[in-house]
Amino acid sequence: MSVIRVGLLGLGEVAQSIHLPVLSDQRDRWEIAGVYDVSPSLVAMCRARYPTAAAFSSAEALIASPDIDAVFVLSSDDTHARFVHAAVRAEKHILLEKPACLTVREIDELIAATQTYPKTIFVGYMRRYAPAYLAAKAELPAFQDITHVRIFDLISEGRHFLQKSQAILYPSDIDPAVLAEGARERERLIREVVGADAPADLVRAYRGLTALSSHHISAMRGLLGEPARVAAAHRTHGGANTSVVFDYGHFAANYDAVVDDLGLFDAMIEVRSNTRRVRIIYDTPYIRSLPTRLEVTEAGDGGPTTRTYGPLYADAFSNELAIFHRHIHEGTRPATDLPDSRRDLALMADIIAAMKKTG
Repeated sequence: MSVIRVGLLGLGEVAQSIHLPVLSDQRDRWEIAGVYDVSPSLVAMCRARYPTAAAFSSAEALIASPDIDAVFVLSSDDTHARFVHAAVRAEKHILLEKPACLTVREIDELIAATQTYPKTIFVGYMRRYAPAYLAAKAELPAFQDITHVRIFDLISEGRHFLQKSQAILYPSDIDPAVLAEGARERERLIREVVGADAPADLVRAYRGLTALSSHHISAMRGLLGEPARVAAAHRTHGGANTSVVFDYGHFAANYDAVVDDLGLFDAMIEVRSNTRRVRIIYDTPYIRSLPTRLEVTEAGDGGPTTRTYGPLYADAFSNELAIFHRHIHEGTRPATDLPDSRRDLALMADIIAAMKKTG
């Protein structure tokens, strides 16, 4: 098994708490060969922890380096399309954190540029690689027998978990002009979707869809296929909370996202038929190797019985990177590729359109 030399663009929460430790653990597959971030202190810290990593003066320099085989795009969402285009020109393998980008227009341009691309482009929807999710596929009722689907994210942001469990560096040395330019670009891209005159709560709702809900929208599609339409969508609490009904014809998939400061993480997918319930239960991904669980409940003569798979301690991110490595070596196409991610972005745009109808 050959070792792939990785360059990381962006060294924030997810890179520090997840990607760098997993890459280090899987040292038979990966070498941390290069890092770049707009924060000098983050680069210095990561170089001290991971001595094989060279520091690059720019994202473009890292991408162009002949010493890098695969680029991990972990940077701000507004940079994703630009960095992927550069990595494609440099003929690198690419792991792209979700969302792939912020607009359908951007991803259409990426898809057009990569129709015959020979390297692997893998979008990081880690919930689709969790052990409980993979096991659930064999336990689902037949599609025609499904009567209802319930999905929710009732969670607090990562800082609630990370500040109590890991020494994450939140830098204070980023050039304010760089931060301001990034904020303007994110706003511009988001308003391509929500509209130039959209209220602030609709902007916040779309940011929540791309940052959080994209995980479960992707996971829903991976299990059930494509919904016929977004039947209804609503936002509350200044856009922080979202409720969506996806129309699958003979059943509905109800999704709720609630973000608060309680410091809890409660995420689940439940698929029901008349006599079976399959439930995938996730814990926070920010604490590595917290278990996922799969519960399968069936009706019986003596009442319902439940089989439980787990707790399953295999890490979704570790599975994700192992599968990415396999795709690189086998030349196969990931389930979570750019065309797959386009369907997520199109659904999120449909959700925004439905929200506009309800005011």
